[in-house]
Amino acid sequence: SNINVCNNTKAINTSLFIKFEHTIIIKLKKLVYLFTSLIIYTTTIYSAKGQELSFQITSEITFTQSFQDSLKVKKKHKDYRSIATESLRIEKSLRKLGYLENKIDQIIKLNDTTYITNYKVGQKSEILKIYFNAEDFNRKELLTICNTVNDTYFLIPISETEKTLSELNTLKTADGNAFATLKLVEFKRKQDTLTAFLLSHTGIKRQIDSVVIKGYEKFPQSFIHYFAGIKKGMPFNRELLLEKNNLLNSLNFTTSIKPPEILFEEDKTSVYLYLEKQNSNQFDGILGFASKEDGNGLELNGYLNLELTNNLNYGETLSINYKADGEGQRNFQAETILPYILKTRIGLDLHIKLFRRDSTFSTNEQQIKALFQINPATKMSLGYKSKNSSNLQSENNIVSDIQDYDSNFIVGGFEFNDYQNSPLFPIKCKNALLIEIGTRKTQILKNNQTQIQNIIYHIFNLNKRNSLFLKNNTSILISEDYLTNELFRFGGINTIRGFNENSIDASLYSILNTEYRYLLSPKSYIHSIVDLGYFQNELLEQEEKLYSFGIGIGLQTKAGILKFNFANGNIKNQDFKFSNSKIHFSLVTNF
Repeated sequence: SNINVCNNTKAINTSLFIKFEHTIIIKLKKLVYLFTSLIIYTTTIYSAKGQELSFQITSEITFTQSFQDSLKVKKKHKDYRSIATESLRIEKSLRKLGYLENKIDQIIKLNDTTYITNYKVGQKSEILKIYFNAEDFNRKELLTICNTVNDTYFLIPISETEKTLSELNTLKTADGNAFATLKLVEFKRKQDTLTAFLLSHTGIKRQIDSVVIKGYEKFPQSFIHYFAGIKKGMPFNRELLLEKNNLLNSLNFTTSIKPPEILFEEDKTSVYLYLEKQNSNQFDGILGFASKEDGNGLELNGYLNLELTNNLNYGETLSINYKADGEGQRNFQAETILPYILKTRIGLDLHIKLFRRDSTFSTNEQQIKALFQINPATKMSLGYKSKNSSNLQSENNIVSDIQDYDSNFIVGGFEFNDYQNSPLFPIKCKNALLIEIGTRKTQILKNNQTQIQNIIYHIFNLNKRNSLFLKNNTSILISEDYLTNELFRFGGINTIRGFNENSIDASLYSILNTEYRYLLSPKSYIHSIVDLGYFQNELLEQEEKLYSFGIGIGLQTKAGILKFNFANGNIKNQDFKFSNSKIHFSLVTNF
């Protein structure tokens, strides 16, 4: 009985061991299978990725290498799908080049890694002759797009078909046909010329019925109407609307955060402008205090530029400028510009100016002008200016060419500004002309006088980084005789660099400022300084030529625009002196 129990126990143990061994073998086989599968899969994937397919094109005509380069044939592909896509793209490119009947004949697998697409290109058309209805386009419009225009048709190179249709569609939409469509039908071929008829569908003309401001709801509406020229009732023109939106973007107190959107309803067209208010107040200045020479009180030195803009959401400007050079000259100016009074085209410009030269003379003038906005780029001005000057010298030291006088002038002028989308240089072209006609009266004499002042400049953008800036500043005083305290005063950063501020007296001067600018980044640039000048002083019978050379840098920071100029100014036929160099430094802070 004991022997039977032992035998049974051994049999059970042997059976369990066999089952365990069998289980282990099965699991090991599964692991080996899984491991082998992973190796095969990985090897296949990497092999497929490493293998590139070559691609070639052929046709019944010979494709030269330069012709294939013009088609930009991609010769290496990762799979067959990419080759098929490239074949279709080339088919479209051939049509644009004039092979209108071309098609893919077949895609041939030359070997495991090389595929060839064969095309039947057919005859090439060089010229497209397009017939049109006189009601759709006139001859004058078509001559702006192509050179050969007849009363019933016009000719274009076949390769320019897409471009020409796009330009024609722009002409159609300019009159308010927002949904105008054009297409070519009835194609016929005669030798290398293809003929077609231009079918036009104009749709319903659209005009702007309302303008909605989003983001800056308190934006002064008069700027929409008069400055940008977006008016209710004007024909809808998408391209023109984008240009006018860029004009608003050139204002220093607002920016466009995205392009305008248009809502077309059955009987209404609404334009949505997305604007954001910007901090446009500016401050720039350094002020110092020193005791007066006589010991009585303090004297203010340095300069201060303060400009407050659009704080009342009216587009108004208040500017204050003060300069004291520490050598006896002090200049103070204040100006207020109120645009579009009572929502009309008419604005108001109030200006006051005080100037004192040590203990020699002082001058003050007041000016009021009405401004009239003709169009977004041009405005006229007409007003009145009063000026008087006092001789501050003692009776024992009176100079005959400095006298008390009073002047009265009628002033008129115009200003043209062409804007561009640039944060550093928003105005591309400017021409400002001011003419003053009046009289100057001293204690013993009354003279008729005329003053002409003109500032004109232009930025020539050579490419995205390089530009050339040219500016001319000319002023002329026409009179029977002259006084020192009525002459123009120039020199310094705003006229000719490298000279002291207002250090030169002239009855006539003309300054040419030039800068070659290079953008280091969208917010910084360096530039050359080459200034040439000429002036006359009829009182002293003086005539001189001036020049200055230097270098400058501009940087837009979070605090504002930082400008640093280093220039050396000199008079012709005088020796160069490094000590004549001047540093002009300014940081205009926005707040």
